Amino acid sequence: MTQTGFNRLEEELKRLKGVERPSIIRALEEARAHGDLSENAEYHAAKERQAFVESRIAEIESKVSRAQIIDTSALTGKTVKFGATVTVVDEDDDAEMKFQIVGEDEADIKEKRLSVRSPLARALIGKQVGDEVEVATPSGGKFYELLKVKFV
Repeated sequence: MTQTGFNRLEEELKRLKGVERPSIIRALEEARAHGDLSENAEYHAAKERQAFVESRIAEIESKVSRAQIIDTSALTGKTVKFGATVTVVDEDDDAEMKFQIVGEDEADIKEKRLSVRSPLARALIGKQVGDEVEVATPSGGKFYELLKVKFV
């Protein structure tokens, strides 16, 4: 993953441990104070939220401990690989798209970050400017031409 993605995971982990956990503990204490827990909807909701948060904490801690951080600014070349910012053109409608190929946890199409495991990214890995790739879609194959490869 990139350093940015790693930092985001660490920020989320810090928020979950420092804000969410204490909030859930307070909610559980308040719900217990209301008496009978078997019919206490607040208690059950807090327990569900606690299970979700603890699961997410464990997931993030696992990812952080196994993370391989790749400095994309140190990468160079004319071939598409992880961390590359690529510009492609859709050959059907001549629409240009620009995005960075990142790890799964960092992917966010709104911020123009495409998962390395997405069909388009997988098709582009190893290609060079001028190459054409076909990506299988539910409506049939889409063709893209690689216009630019840049490492930031």
